[in-house]
Amino acid sequence: MTILVTGATGNVGRNVVEQLVTRGADVRALVRDPAKASFAADVKVVQGDLLDVDSLRSAMSGVSTLFLLNGVVSDEYTQALIALNVAREAGIERIVYLSVIHSDIYVNVPHFAGKFGVERMIEQLGMNATILRPAYFMDNEIGIKDVVIGYGVYPMPLGDKGLAMIDARDVGEIAALELIRRERSATPLPIDRINLVGPDTLTGADAAAIWTEVLGRTITYPGSDTAGFETNLRTFMPSWMAFDMRLMAERFLSDGMLPDIGDIDRLTKLLGRPLRTYRDHVAQIAG
Repeated sequence: MTILVTGATGNVGRNVVEQLVTRGADVRALVRDPAKASFAADVKVVQGDLLDVDSLRSAMSGVSTLFLLNGVVSDEYTQALIALNVAREAGIERIVYLSVIHSDIYVNVPHFAGKFGVERMIEQLGMNATILRPAYFMDNEIGIKDVVIGYGVYPMPLGDKGLAMIDARDVGEIAALELIRRERSATPLPIDRINLVGPDTLTGADAAAIWTEVLGRTITYPGSDTAGFETNLRTFMPSWMAFDMRLMAERFLSDGMLPDIGDIDRLTKLLGRPLRTYRDHVAQIAG
C-alpha cells in the first residue's frame, strides 16, 4: 500500500513526507526536479508534473492513497482537476486534498475560488477524501523577516478582524495523520473537511506587538494599504499573482480568517499536543 505525495519538495509537502516516513508508511514523492528531493532513502522519488498526464498515470500506478497539493500558479485549477481525474482512473479511493480556509467565502480571490471548485468536484463525484482547509501559514513570515528587522515595520495588511495563522509543520503532521487514517481503514472513508488553524487569532497590530516583544524594540503596523502591498509584490512576482494576493488581503480586512467553534480543540486532540504558536515561530525565525 503506497501513499503518493504531490508538491513533495515544498514547505508543506516535505513535512508530510517526513511525518509519513516517521510513521512507517510506504511513500512515493512526485517532484518536478529530483535534484531537490532530499528525502529518506526509502522514499521513492518519481519525476512528473500535474499537467503531464503520462507522468501522472505512471506515478499513480499501484498507489492506494493520494495527497494532492498544488501551488499558487496560473493553471492551479486545471492541475488539480487533471490530477484528481487521473486518480479516479487509477482507482485511488483514499485522498487528502489541501484546499484553503474560507474557499467558499473568498469567492473573488482566484486561488481560493479555484480550490473551492476542486472541492465541488470531490463532493459531486462522491470521491472519498479529507479536505484540509488551512488558514494563513506562519511560514509566510519568513519572507517578510528582513523588512521587519531592517525597517521596523510589520508590512502584511492583516487588518483588525484577525487571522488564525498555522505553522506548516502542524499542517504537515495533520495531513500525514489523515493519510494514515485513510490508508489503514478497512474501507474508503467518506468526505470530511477540517479547518487547519493556529491557537491564536491575530490582527496586524497583534503581529507587530509580538515582533516587538521578540526583538526587544518597537515594530509598528502601518495599516492596511493593499494597493501598496500589490505594488511591492510586483517587484518579485508576476502581476497576476500580486493582484491575487491583494484581493486576498482585502478579504483579510473585510472578513478575517477566523476559526469555527471547536476547530482548535479538534486539532489539539488529533495531534495529541498544543498547536504551535505564532510567538514561538517568530522567535525561531528571528533568532
